[in-house]
Amino acid sequence: MARLRADEPFLHPGCEISNSKFGAYVEIGAGTRLVNAVIGDYSYCDRTCDIANAEIGKFANIASFTRIGATDHPMEKASLHHFHYRSGDYWDDAEHDAEWFAHRAGRTAYIGHDTWIGHAAIIKPEVTIGHGAVVASGAVVTKDVAPYTIVAGVAAKKVRRRCPEAVAEQMMALAWWDWDNSALRAALPDFRRLTAEEFLEKYA
Repeated sequence: MARLRADEPFLHPGCEISNSKFGAYVEIGAGTRLVNAVIGDYSYCDRTCDIANAEIGKFANIASFTRIGATDHPMEKASLHHFHYRSGDYWDDAEHDAEWFAHRAGRTAYIGHDTWIGHAAIIKPEVTIGHGAVVASGAVVTKDVAPYTIVAGVAAKKVRRRCPEAVAEQMMALAWWDWDNSALRAALPDFRRLTAEEFLEKYA
């Protein structure tokens, strides 16, 4: 029997989930924390990821120890410390700074369809990772990444395209990630054996 289901995510032990939504056939690795996140169909993350204020597309492959939507501290204030926005943890007569948390929640990171985020990569708030893009292990991504582009480094820079631009455009037009489960199953042998160009020749 298949392990993943359309009607509920597969959550490994020790996950902390807050205000998050899941698509079909989603898997969340052990010890992962999700806050204000939307996880698209078939996407998964490995163990001990931290994903906050993020929208993850379909078929995203997120390796272990990745952080998406890494939040900032208020560098323009007198102190960086969170005592002045998590104030209720320190004083009985003080409340958390709702305005600051709303500001954080509004800085959404976007991860496209069929992406690969490598081990221990960091995606900063308000960054968009285009469809089909690859982020190398340990990269710190501070700027948008174009579709079907591979980036690496601190701060992340373009290494090369994953495929020619024409192929990328055709793949995005085909949008196989929107196919239903039965169509994906029928095409499974071709996903396994064909190159991207051969796949497009058959299906585009």
